[in-house]
Amino acid sequence: MFPAPAKRDGVLPGFRLGLGYTLTYLTLLVLIPLGGMILMTGKLSWSDFWGIATAERALASYRVTFGASLAAAAVNALFGLIVAWVLVRYPFPGKRFVDALVDLPFALPTAVAGITLATLYAENGWIGQHLAKFGIKVAFTPLGIVVALIFVTLPFVVRTLQPVIEDIEAEVEEAAASLGATRWQTFTRVLLPGIFPAWLTGFTLAFSRAIGEFGSVIFIAGNMPLISEITPLLIISKLEQYDILGATALAVVMLLISFVMLLVINLLQWWAANRHSKSSEGDAPAEALAPGALAEARP
Repeated sequence: MFPAPAKRDGVLPGFRLGLGYTLTYLTLLVLIPLGGMILMTGKLSWSDFWGIATAERALASYRVTFGASLAAAAVNALFGLIVAWVLVRYPFPGKRFVDALVDLPFALPTAVAGITLATLYAENGWIGQHLAKFGIKVAFTPLGIVVALIFVTLPFVVRTLQPVIEDIEAEVEEAAASLGATRWQTFTRVLLPGIFPAWLTGFTLAFSRAIGEFGSVIFIAGNMPLISEITPLLIISKLEQYDILGATALAVVMLLISFVMLLVINLLQWWAANRHSKSSEGDAPAEALAPGALAEARP
């Protein structure tokens, strides 16, 4: 009898040491700064904190920040899926160039992106002058904020979906088509359950990135209070006025709202992943189509 091989926990040795480094790293970079920010608000009374958090200018900035972030993440969730699908499934001239172009927002400084977008979408810009003919104003409006956030957050959706789409065999679509499924049924009942968790992850990453975006937004937003002012800019304004407690109060509100929204999205992601894993156990890809759908699809 040969002795059983020693159990290996992973490539990197030392679970306790690795866990210690992980907890220390997260504590220094995340927990201590966030904890200090929350403790700073303890210097404010509840009425003062509530007054700062619910001021008219603050409420307007929340609406602009979270509304524009959700809109940009939703747009990129749709078009990012299309871009990722085209890059994975279809060969075409210049594909490598287009694939590299997706990462441009990662490499381009956000301030440069903001200045460029403001120049292009201004009323006398290359794009803005044509939109102005239809009464559409982009630069220095909340719509300009959405445009800037769409540009910045697109790679998060595309790069999250690409490896998942690459793992889907083309034979899955062929099997569904051979059973009489339409293209829409193939997408919604065969492909979508497999890519939905990654799709939701890309949406979450895009939304999280958009909430904290500053550099590309301030140049195209116009920064008009109650109209196109984002909360990060309002925080900076309070810091410039040496209103440290007011800026901290707004930061805590942003933290709480972001945490709640991300928690809801992560719960949806966990539910979708568990549902897909349970439904895929013992089921062939073609069996993902309901018999009723196949009967409807057959002539």
